[in-house]
Amino acid sequence: MNDPLPFDLRDIRTATVVAAHPDDETLGAAGFLQRLHSEGVSVSLVVATDGEAAFPRSDHRLRKQLGELRRAELTDSLTRLGIGDVEPLWLGLPDSGLSEHAATLTGELRVLLRDSDVCLAPWPGDPHPDHREAGLATLHAAPDNARCLSYPIWMWHQLSPHDSGIPWHRAVRYALTGAERTAKAKAISAFVSQTTPGPHGEEPILPPEVLAHFEGEEELFFHERPGRSASARRFAELYRASPDPWKTETRWYERRKRSVALSSLPLPHYGTIIEPACGNGNLTRELAARCDRLLAFDPVPDAVAAARTATSGMSHVDIDVATLPEGLTGQADLLVLSEILYYLGDADLAETIARSATVSRRGGHVLAVHWKPWAPDAPRDGWDAHRRLLTHPGFEPLVAHDDEEFLLHVLQRR
Repeated sequence: MNDPLPFDLRDIRTATVVAAHPDDETLGAAGFLQRLHSEGVSVSLVVATDGEAAFPRSDHRLRKQLGELRRAELTDSLTRLGIGDVEPLWLGLPDSGLSEHAATLTGELRVLLRDSDVCLAPWPGDPHPDHREAGLATLHAAPDNARCLSYPIWMWHQLSPHDSGIPWHRAVRYALTGAERTAKAKAISAFVSQTTPGPHGEEPILPPEVLAHFEGEEELFFHERPGRSASARRFAELYRASPDPWKTETRWYERRKRSVALSSLPLPHYGTIIEPACGNGNLTRELAARCDRLLAFDPVPDAVAAARTATSGMSHVDIDVATLPEGLTGQADLLVLSEILYYLGDADLAETIARSATVSRRGGHVLAVHWKPWAPDAPRDGWDAHRRLLTHPGFEPLVAHDDEEFLLHVLQRR
Protein backbone atom coordinates (compact mmCIF):
# COMPACT_ATOMS: atom_id res chain seq x y z
CA MET A 1 0.00 0.00 0.00
CA ASN A 2 1.31 3.46 -0.90
CA ASP A 3 2.53 5.83 1.78
CA PRO A 4 0.42 8.91 2.40
CA LEU A 5 1.09 11.44 -0.34
CA PRO A 6 2.54 14.82 0.61
CA PHE A 7 -0.70 16.45 -0.55
CA ASP A 8 -4.23 15.52 -1.53
CA LEU A 9 -4.30 14.73 -5.25
CA ARG A 10 -7.90 15.87 -5.41
CA ASP A 11 -6.51 19.41 -5.17
CA ILE A 12 -3.99 18.87 -7.99
CA ARG A 13 -4.76 19.59 -11.64
CA THR A 14 -1.30 20.02 -13.17
CA ALA A 15 2.19 18.79 -12.30
CA THR A 16 5.47 19.65 -13.99
CA VAL A 17 8.63 17.62 -13.52
CA VAL A 18 11.95 19.23 -14.41
CA ALA A 19 14.99 17.14 -15.32
CA ALA A 20 18.53 18.33 -15.91
CA HIS A 21 19.21 15.34 -18.19
CA PRO A 22 17.11 12.63 -19.83
CA ASP A 23 16.70 9.86 -17.19
CA ASP A 24 16.76 12.06 -14.05
CA GLU A 25 12.96 12.02 -13.85
CA THR A 26 12.84 8.24 -14.35
CA LEU A 27 15.48 7.46 -11.73
CA GLY A 28 14.10 9.82 -9.11
CA ALA A 29 10.36 10.02 -9.63
CA ALA A 30 9.05 7.36 -12.05
CA GLY A 31 6.75 5.75 -9.49
CA PHE A 32 5.27 9.03 -8.33
CA LEU A 33 4.81 10.20 -11.93
CA GLN A 34 2.85 7.05 -12.69
CA ARG A 35 0.61 7.74 -9.72
CA LEU A 36 0.00 11.35 -10.73
CA HIS A 37 -0.83 10.29 -14.27
CA SER A 38 -3.16 7.50 -13.15
CA GLU A 39 -5.05 9.95 -10.92
CA GLY A 40 -5.82 12.17 -13.90
CA VAL A 41 -3.26 14.86 -13.12
CA SER A 42 -1.96 16.60 -16.25
CA VAL A 43 1.78 15.84 -16.21
CA SER A 44 4.37 17.88 -18.13
CA LEU A 45 8.07 17.13 -18.45
CA VAL A 46 10.75 19.76 -19.06
CA VAL A 47 14.28 18.55 -19.86
CA ALA A 48 16.99 21.19 -19.60
CA THR A 49 19.75 19.44 -21.58
CA ASP A 50 20.08 16.51 -23.97
CA GLY A 51 22.75 14.92 -21.78
CA GLU A 52 25.18 15.02 -24.68
CA ALA A 53 28.29 15.59 -22.52
CA ALA A 54 27.99 12.41 -20.45
CA PHE A 55 31.33 11.20 -21.87
CA PRO A 56 33.76 14.18 -21.88
CA ARG A 57 36.23 12.57 -24.33
CA SER A 58 33.65 12.55 -27.12
CA ASP A 59 33.98 15.00 -30.01
CA HIS A 60 31.17 17.19 -31.37
CA ARG A 61 29.87 14.46 -33.68
CA LEU A 62 29.65 11.85 -30.93
CA ARG A 63 28.01 14.33 -28.55
CA LYS A 64 25.38 15.16 -31.14
CA GLN A 65 24.68 11.47 -31.67
CA LEU A 66 24.45 10.85 -27.93
CA GLY A 67 22.02 13.74 -27.46
CA GLU A 68 19.75 12.35 -30.18
CA LEU A 69 19.98 8.87 -28.68
CA ARG A 70 19.13 10.09 -25.19
CA ARG A 71 16.05 11.87 -26.50
CA ALA A 72 14.89 8.63 -28.09
CA GLU A 73 15.64 6.69 -24.90
CA LEU A 74 13.52 9.05 -22.85
CA THR A 75 10.58 8.71 -25.24
CA ASP A 76 10.88 4.92 -24.95
CA SER A 77 11.11 5.06 -21.15
CA LEU A 78 7.94 7.15 -20.88
CA THR A 79 6.10 4.58 -22.98
CA ARG A 80 7.34 1.80 -20.69
CA LEU A 81 6.03 3.77 -17.71
CA GLY A 82 2.59 3.93 -19.30
CA ILE A 83 2.76 7.70 -19.69
CA GLY A 84 3.71 7.85 -23.33
CA ASP A 85 1.27 10.70 -23.91
CA VAL A 86 3.63 12.96 -21.92
CA GLU A 87 5.69 14.70 -24.58
CA PRO A 88 8.97 16.10 -23.24
CA LEU A 89 9.72 19.76 -23.76
CA TRP A 90 13.41 20.02 -24.64
CA LEU A 91 15.20 23.25 -23.73
CA GLY A 92 18.45 22.18 -25.41
CA LEU A 93 20.76 23.96 -22.98
CA PRO A 94 24.40 22.78 -22.76
CA ASP A 95 24.96 19.63 -20.73
CA SER A 96 27.33 20.25 -17.79
CA GLY A 97 26.94 23.98 -18.39
CA LEU A 98 23.68 24.95 -16.71
CA SER A 99 25.47 27.18 -14.20
CA GLU A 100 26.43 29.47 -17.08
CA HIS A 101 22.82 29.56 -18.31
CA ALA A 102 21.01 29.81 -14.96
CA ALA A 103 19.19 33.03 -15.90
CA THR A 104 17.99 31.56 -19.19
CA LEU A 105 16.82 28.38 -17.49
CA THR A 106 14.97 30.29 -14.78
CA GLY A 107 13.31 32.53 -17.35
CA GLU A 108 12.15 29.56 -19.43
CA LEU A 109 10.81 27.76 -16.37
CA ARG A 110 9.01 30.84 -15.08
CA VAL A 111 6.78 30.65 -18.18
CA LEU A 112 6.47 26.86 -18.25
CA LEU A 113 5.64 26.49 -14.55
CA ARG A 114 3.18 29.34 -14.19
CA ASP A 115 0.08 27.10 -14.16
CA SER A 116 1.61 24.20 -12.20
CA ASP A 117 0.06 23.03 -8.95
CA VAL A 118 3.04 20.72 -8.28
CA CYS A 119 6.66 21.18 -9.33
CA LEU A 120 9.19 18.34 -9.09
CA ALA A 121 12.86 18.97 -9.77
CA PRO A 122 16.30 17.61 -8.89
CA TRP A 123 17.36 18.26 -5.30
CA PRO A 124 19.20 21.62 -5.18
CA GLY A 125 21.77 20.07 -2.84
CA ASP A 126 22.64 17.21 -5.20
CA PRO A 127 26.37 16.77 -5.89
CA HIS A 128 25.90 17.11 -9.67
CA PRO A 129 26.13 20.84 -10.60
CA ASP A 130 23.47 20.57 -13.32
CA HIS A 131 21.07 18.99 -10.83
CA ARG A 132 21.70 21.83 -8.40
CA GLU A 133 21.08 24.48 -11.06
CA ALA A 134 17.89 22.80 -12.31
CA GLY A 135 16.57 22.52 -8.76
CA LEU A 136 17.38 26.12 -7.85
CA ALA A 137 15.94 27.46 -11.10
CA THR A 138 12.72 25.57 -10.49
CA LEU A 139 12.38 27.02 -6.99
CA HIS A 140 13.01 30.54 -8.27
CA ALA A 141 10.49 30.10 -11.09
CA ALA A 142 7.70 28.17 -9.36
CA PRO A 143 4.41 29.98 -8.74
CA ASP A 144 3.76 31.15 -5.19
CA ASN A 145 0.96 28.62 -4.70
CA ALA A 146 2.77 25.58 -6.15
CA ARG A 147 3.85 22.63 -4.03
CA CYS A 148 7.55 22.01 -4.70
CA LEU A 149 9.28 18.67 -4.22
CA SER A 150 12.81 17.68 -5.14
CA TYR A 151 14.27 14.26 -5.87
CA PRO A 152 17.91 13.32 -5.14
CA ILE A 153 20.02 11.45 -7.70
CA TRP A 154 23.77 11.47 -6.98
CA MET A 155 23.17 12.09 -3.27
CA TRP A 156 22.67 8.37 -2.84
CA HIS A 157 26.02 7.44 -4.30
CA GLN A 158 28.26 10.35 -3.34
CA LEU A 159 27.07 11.50 0.10
CA SER A 160 26.83 9.76 3.44
CA PRO A 161 23.33 9.42 4.92
CA HIS A 162 24.74 11.29 7.93
CA ASP A 163 25.80 14.30 5.86
CA SER A 164 24.58 17.41 7.67
CA GLY A 165 23.43 18.98 4.42
CA ILE A 166 20.74 16.37 3.73
CA PRO A 167 17.38 17.76 4.93
CA TRP A 168 15.92 14.54 6.31
CA HIS A 169 13.38 16.54 8.34
CA ARG A 170 11.81 17.61 5.03
CA ALA A 171 11.76 14.13 3.52
CA VAL A 172 8.68 12.25 2.37
CA ARG A 173 8.74 8.68 1.10
CA TYR A 174 6.49 7.35 -1.62
CA ALA A 175 6.04 3.56 -1.62
CA LEU A 176 5.77 2.11 -5.10
CA THR A 177 3.18 -0.52 -5.92
CA GLY A 178 4.44 -3.71 -7.50
CA ALA A 179 3.24 -2.58 -10.91
CA GLU A 180 4.91 0.83 -10.54
CA ARG A 181 8.18 -0.77 -9.51
CA THR A 182 8.13 -3.17 -12.47
CA ALA A 183 7.39 -0.37 -14.92
CA LYS A 184 10.15 1.76 -13.42
CA ALA A 185 12.70 -1.02 -13.88
CA LYS A 186 11.69 -1.40 -17.53
CA ALA A 187 11.89 2.36 -18.04
CA ILE A 188 15.39 2.58 -16.54
CA SER A 189 16.56 -0.23 -18.82
CA ALA A 190 15.63 1.95 -21.82
CA PHE A 191 18.64 4.20 -21.08
CA VAL A 192 21.18 1.89 -22.69
CA SER A 193 23.59 4.77 -23.34
CA GLN A 194 23.92 5.29 -19.60
CA THR A 195 23.98 1.68 -18.41
CA THR A 196 26.63 0.38 -20.84
CA PRO A 197 30.24 1.47 -21.50
CA GLY A 198 30.88 4.73 -23.33
CA PRO A 199 32.15 5.12 -26.91
CA HIS A 200 35.78 4.93 -25.78
CA GLY A 201 35.25 2.13 -23.30
CA GLU A 202 34.43 4.49 -20.41
CA GLU A 203 32.70 3.09 -17.36
CA PRO A 204 28.90 3.29 -17.57
CA ILE A 205 27.39 6.46 -16.13
CA LEU A 206 24.91 4.28 -14.25
CA PRO A 207 26.78 1.14 -13.12
CA PRO A 208 24.97 -1.51 -11.03
CA GLU A 209 26.02 0.02 -7.69
CA VAL A 210 24.37 3.32 -8.69
CA LEU A 211 21.27 1.71 -10.18
CA ALA A 212 20.76 -0.22 -6.93
CA HIS A 213 19.68 3.03 -5.27
CA PHE A 214 16.73 3.29 -7.68
CA GLU A 215 15.54 -0.31 -7.63
CA GLY A 216 13.94 -0.20 -4.20
CA GLU A 217 10.35 -0.16 -3.08
CA GLU A 218 10.15 3.56 -2.44
CA GLU A 219 11.11 6.96 -3.79
CA LEU A 220 12.29 9.80 -1.61
CA PHE A 221 11.46 13.46 -2.06
CA PHE A 222 12.24 16.60 -0.13
CA HIS A 223 9.70 19.32 0.46
CA GLU A 224 11.32 22.44 -0.89
CA ARG A 225 10.97 25.88 0.67
CA PRO A 226 10.75 28.85 -1.67
CA GLY A 227 12.78 30.81 0.92
CA ARG A 228 10.34 33.70 0.94
CA SER A 229 7.21 34.34 2.94
CA ALA A 230 3.90 33.48 1.37
CA SER A 231 2.53 36.38 -0.64
CA ALA A 232 -0.14 38.56 0.95
CA ARG A 233 -1.50 38.92 -2.57
CA ARG A 234 -2.22 35.19 -2.62
CA PHE A 235 -4.23 35.42 0.61
CA ALA A 236 -6.13 38.40 -0.78
CA GLU A 237 -7.09 36.26 -3.78
CA LEU A 238 -8.39 33.54 -1.47
CA TYR A 239 -10.58 36.01 0.42
CA ARG A 240 -11.92 37.43 -2.82
CA ALA A 241 -12.94 33.92 -3.85
CA SER A 242 -14.56 33.11 -0.47
CA PRO A 243 -15.32 35.08 2.71
CA ASP A 244 -14.13 32.05 4.70
CA PRO A 245 -11.35 30.36 2.65
CA TRP A 246 -10.46 27.78 5.31
CA LYS A 247 -14.05 27.27 6.53
CA THR A 248 -13.01 28.33 10.03
CA GLU A 249 -16.63 28.80 11.03
CA THR A 250 -17.85 25.29 10.15
CA ARG A 251 -15.00 22.77 9.77
CA TRP A 252 -14.67 20.41 12.73
CA TYR A 253 -10.90 20.70 12.56
CA GLU A 254 -11.13 24.47 13.09
CA ARG A 255 -13.77 24.25 15.81
CA ARG A 256 -11.91 21.50 17.68
CA LYS A 257 -8.58 23.33 17.35
CA ARG A 258 -10.05 26.51 18.82
CA SER A 259 -11.57 24.59 21.70
CA VAL A 260 -8.29 22.81 22.52
CA ALA A 261 -6.31 26.05 22.16
CA LEU A 262 -8.54 28.05 24.47
CA SER A 263 -8.68 25.30 27.08
CA SER A 264 -4.86 25.06 27.02
CA LEU A 265 -4.35 28.64 28.20
CA PRO A 266 -3.00 28.62 31.77
CA LEU A 267 -5.00 31.68 32.85
CA PRO A 268 -8.72 32.39 32.61
CA HIS A 269 -8.19 36.07 31.84
CA TYR A 270 -5.44 38.27 30.40
CA GLY A 271 -4.78 41.98 30.32
CA THR A 272 -3.70 42.48 26.69
CA ILE A 273 -3.84 39.86 23.95
CA ILE A 274 -2.13 40.38 20.58
CA GLU A 275 -3.25 38.21 17.67
CA PRO A 276 -1.38 38.53 14.36
CA ALA A 277 -2.98 37.07 11.21
CA CYS A 278 -6.42 37.07 12.76
CA GLY A 279 -8.19 36.12 9.52
CA ASN A 280 -11.95 36.61 9.60
CA GLY A 281 -12.05 36.76 13.37
CA ASN A 282 -13.55 33.48 14.56
CA LEU A 283 -10.76 32.91 17.09
CA THR A 284 -10.55 36.66 17.77
CA ARG A 285 -14.14 36.71 18.95
CA GLU A 286 -13.50 33.95 21.49
CA LEU A 287 -10.22 35.47 22.66
CA ALA A 288 -12.02 38.75 23.28
CA ALA A 289 -13.99 37.12 26.09
CA ARG A 290 -10.72 36.31 27.87
CA CYS A 291 -9.04 39.74 28.07
CA ASP A 292 -9.30 43.44 28.90
CA ARG A 293 -7.87 44.51 25.55
CA LEU A 294 -7.28 42.71 22.26
CA LEU A 295 -5.08 43.98 19.42
CA ALA A 296 -5.39 41.98 16.19
CA PHE A 297 -4.18 42.48 12.66
CA ASP A 298 -4.09 40.79 9.25
CA PRO A 299 -2.47 41.73 5.93
CA VAL A 300 -5.72 41.27 3.96
CA PRO A 301 -8.21 44.16 4.16
CA ASP A 302 -11.17 41.85 3.42
CA ALA A 303 -10.16 39.64 6.36
CA VAL A 304 -9.85 42.67 8.64
CA ALA A 305 -13.31 43.84 7.62
CA ALA A 306 -14.75 40.39 8.39
CA ALA A 307 -12.96 40.26 11.76
CA ARG A 308 -14.31 43.68 12.68
CA THR A 309 -17.80 42.45 11.86
CA ALA A 310 -17.25 39.30 13.96
CA THR A 311 -16.26 41.45 16.96
CA SER A 312 -18.70 44.32 16.47
CA GLY A 313 -19.88 45.75 19.75
CA MET A 314 -16.67 44.74 21.54
CA SER A 315 -15.15 48.13 22.30
CA HIS A 316 -11.98 46.65 23.76
CA VAL A 317 -11.03 45.03 20.42
CA ASP A 318 -8.94 46.88 17.81
CA ILE A 319 -8.24 45.27 14.43
CA ASP A 320 -5.96 46.78 11.77
CA VAL A 321 -4.25 45.93 8.50
CA ALA A 322 -0.63 44.93 9.14
CA THR A 323 1.86 42.20 8.33
CA LEU A 324 4.44 40.13 10.17
CA PRO A 325 6.99 40.83 11.40
CA GLU A 326 6.56 44.62 11.15
CA GLY A 327 3.10 44.70 12.74
CA LEU A 328 4.21 42.94 15.91
CA THR A 329 4.66 45.79 18.38
CA GLY A 330 3.45 46.80 21.84
CA GLN A 331 3.28 44.66 24.98
CA ALA A 332 1.23 41.49 25.43
CA ASP A 333 0.23 39.27 28.33
CA LEU A 334 -0.76 36.69 25.71
CA LEU A 335 0.51 36.49 22.15
CA VAL A 336 -1.46 34.16 19.84
CA LEU A 337 0.32 32.73 16.78
CA SER A 338 -2.24 30.60 14.99
CA GLU A 339 -1.68 29.10 11.51
CA ILE A 340 0.80 31.80 10.51
CA LEU A 341 4.41 30.91 11.36
CA TYR A 342 4.80 28.27 8.65
CA TYR A 343 3.92 30.88 6.02
CA LEU A 344 7.01 32.94 6.90
CA GLY A 345 10.35 32.70 5.16
CA ASP A 346 13.50 32.20 7.21
CA ALA A 347 14.28 35.89 7.72
CA ASP A 348 10.69 36.89 8.51
CA LEU A 349 10.26 33.94 10.88
CA ALA A 350 13.46 34.72 12.76
CA GLU A 351 12.42 38.37 13.12
CA THR A 352 8.88 37.41 14.19
CA ILE A 353 10.18 35.08 16.90
CA ALA A 354 12.62 37.75 18.11
CA ARG A 355 9.81 40.31 18.25
CA SER A 356 7.58 37.79 20.01
CA ALA A 357 10.09 37.70 22.84
CA THR A 358 10.28 41.50 22.92
CA VAL A 359 6.51 41.99 22.81
CA SER A 360 5.74 39.38 25.48
CA ARG A 361 5.82 40.68 29.04
CA ARG A 362 7.99 38.74 31.47
CA GLY A 363 5.86 35.85 32.71
CA GLY A 364 3.47 36.35 29.79
CA HIS A 365 2.32 33.53 27.52
CA VAL A 366 2.63 32.68 23.85
CA LEU A 367 0.09 30.32 22.30
CA ALA A 368 1.29 28.72 19.05
CA VAL A 369 -0.99 26.34 17.15
CA HIS A 370 -0.46 25.08 13.60
CA TRP A 371 -1.62 22.43 11.17
CA LYS A 372 1.07 19.74 10.98
CA PRO A 373 1.17 18.95 7.23
CA TRP A 374 2.88 21.16 4.70
CA ALA A 375 0.37 23.83 3.66
CA PRO A 376 0.21 25.18 0.09
CA ASP A 377 2.27 28.38 -0.29
CA ALA A 378 4.16 27.64 2.95
CA PRO A 379 7.97 27.59 3.16
CA ARG A 380 7.85 25.00 5.98
CA ASP A 381 5.56 22.70 7.94
CA GLY A 382 4.13 23.23 11.42
CA TRP A 383 6.79 21.18 13.17
CA ASP A 384 9.63 23.24 11.72
CA ALA A 385 7.96 26.48 12.80
CA HIS A 386 7.42 25.22 16.36
CA ARG A 387 10.98 23.88 16.64
CA ARG A 388 12.33 27.33 15.91
CA LEU A 389 10.03 28.96 18.44
CA LEU A 390 10.79 26.38 21.13
CA THR A 391 14.55 26.87 20.80
CA HIS A 392 14.42 30.61 21.50
CA PRO A 393 16.16 31.21 24.87
CA GLY A 394 13.54 33.74 25.95
CA PHE A 395 10.79 31.11 26.28
CA GLU A 396 10.13 28.00 28.33
CA PRO A 397 7.40 25.51 27.35
CA LEU A 398 4.39 25.08 29.63
CA VAL A 399 1.88 23.09 27.55
CA ALA A 400 2.39 20.72 24.62
CA HIS A 401 -0.29 19.05 22.52
CA ASP A 402 0.47 16.94 19.44
CA ASP A 403 -2.22 15.00 17.60
CA GLU A 404 -2.66 13.72 14.06
CA GLU A 405 -3.83 17.09 12.75
CA PHE A 406 -2.25 19.96 14.65
CA LEU A 407 0.53 20.94 16.99
CA LEU A 408 0.05 23.25 19.98
CA HIS A 409 2.46 24.81 22.46
CA VAL A 410 2.01 27.35 25.22
CA LEU A 411 5.28 29.03 26.21
CA GLN A 412 6.10 31.44 29.00
CA ARG A 413 8.39 34.43 28.65
CA ARG A 414 11.35 33.98 31.01
